[in-house]
Amino acid sequence: MSDKLHPETLAIRGAKSQTEYNEHNQALFLTSSFKFDSAAHGAALFAKEVEGYTYSRTANPTVSAFQQRVAVLEAGESGIATATGMAAIQAAFFTFMKAGDHLIASRSLFGTTAGFISGIVSKFGIEVTLVSQTDVAQWRAAVKPNTKMLFLETPSNPLNEVADLEALAAIAHEAGALLVVDNSFCTPAIQQPLRFGADLSVQSATKGIDGQGRVLGGIIAGRNELVKEIALYVNSAGVSLSPFNAWVLLSGVETLFVRMEKQAANAAQVAAWLRTRPQVKAVHYAGFDDHPQAQLARKQQSSGGIVVAFEVEGGQEAAWKVIDSAKVFSKTANLGDVRSTITHPWTTTHGRMAPETKLESGIQPGLLRLSVGLENVQDLIADLKQALA
Repeated sequence: MSDKLHPETLAIRGAKSQTEYNEHNQALFLTSSFKFDSAAHGAALFAKEVEGYTYSRTANPTVSAFQQRVAVLEAGESGIATATGMAAIQAAFFTFMKAGDHLIASRSLFGTTAGFISGIVSKFGIEVTLVSQTDVAQWRAAVKPNTKMLFLETPSNPLNEVADLEALAAIAHEAGALLVVDNSFCTPAIQQPLRFGADLSVQSATKGIDGQGRVLGGIIAGRNELVKEIALYVNSAGVSLSPFNAWVLLSGVETLFVRMEKQAANAAQVAAWLRTRPQVKAVHYAGFDDHPQAQLARKQQSSGGIVVAFEVEGGQEAAWKVIDSAKVFSKTANLGDVRSTITHPWTTTHGRMAPETKLESGIQPGLLRLSVGLENVQDLIADLKQALA
């Protein structure tokens, strides 16, 4: 569709494939394989001499529509979908790094991602250096001749630290490396890392893109030549997105912008209110005017996002009391849902990390993470007020 259309329109109308039945919604191609017109046609399809579909692990029209639509919203040339967000990270890593290569990653990562890097990536002989999310000098100093990738998520999970993408892109490209950014917290409705020099934007579509907590999925967007290489890995490793999940996620994309705008507005009110409570030691939200990287957040993001972290007096015992007393907030570790959620990172999302590693990353026993949804914001504040009491 026309590149003159606004993102909100492309989220609904973009990259829709049409069959002869003229269906209004995107068709769901729930099939494992596709027939050939002839033996010669089958050979031509497998040799990539003609365009078409052969097997849904390799490509599927519903999955293709999802890939193309998100890629447009991310300001990428193309995209490749995966079974989960972690599969997207895995595919980006193992497509472009091998034994003997060097990865520089932020120390402020989602617990599962941090565990994947320390427990699995390093097993394959890839050297890893962890640095401060926000100290550009540390990233620059960590570069080695064998550095192949810089990886981070911004804002960070759960402390909302914002990284300088343009500065990190310059460091990566000067070293001949790729800058890969996890955009799960913001989604393309709030941030497009590719516009600031990132080579690849990866995210868990399970989060804000779905927005309903229904299915799992991942997506990587970037330049055609990079995505084509990743697609070979995704196909061979069998970490493809299912057609049904792609169809569900497409419906999530259609409401992405209106959901994220309202959820971010709710989150800003909740974050501001939390700062007034005597039981709260600190509130971490990228939308605050006095946020340590407020200027960067305003430059790279259209809002402060939908995730708020706050630390309560009394450590883990007090944090658990707040969670157990919550009545409106769902007690679950997912985020990006229309239903607001509350979780305790120390024992859930970052639970497998060593205590000293968590503390080094700023994760305290009294820290709680909220993903703010679409409920009435006064109901959310009232729930937190009684839980804190």
